[in-house]
Amino acid sequence: MPELLRRVAQRDRRAFAQLYASTSAKLYGTVLRILRERGRADDVVQEVYVTIWQKAAQFDTGRASPIAWMTAIARHAAIDELRRQPRAPHEPEEALAHTPADAPSAREHLEHEQDAKRLHACLEALEAERRDMVRLAYLDGWSRTDLATHFEQPVNTVKTWLHRALKQLKGCLAP
Repeated sequence: MPELLRRVAQRDRRAFAQLYASTSAKLYGTVLRILRERGRADDVVQEVYVTIWQKAAQFDTGRASPIAWMTAIARHAAIDELRRQPRAPHEPEEALAHTPADAPSAREHLEHEQDAKRLHACLEALEAERRDMVRLAYLDGWSRTDLATHFEQPVNTVKTWLHRALKQLKGCLAP
């Protein structure tokens, strides 16, 4: 197949016809899997082969196999088509009404909000210095060494304080 692509790069129409015959089923399948509409897939595959004809000289055997290179072109073209026209295959509205949403439900949102309030209240119950240490360590990503320097304490003391603070938080958050 690399030889076919080399000949296509030289504008050999017979080589292009052979390349099409040997790869069109795979590329069409790739595009159809992404777009899920035959009409759109037909149009995109046509664009894909125009691109292959125009860019065959850019194919590099050291970077990919010919079919991998062409499949990448097909995949990107299908994704670009989805971005241009993101409509899905037509489904009855009843089917859409029974499709679960990706967004959290109102109940999940409320539970998350309540958990956040409980965590905030438990953090406020910690001694100020320990609360700051927990926030710096777990929210800002400070290392134990950074914390030891900042709080002017040995690293082992910082580890112990963090351990105790987390144990206190766990106890506070337990139902």
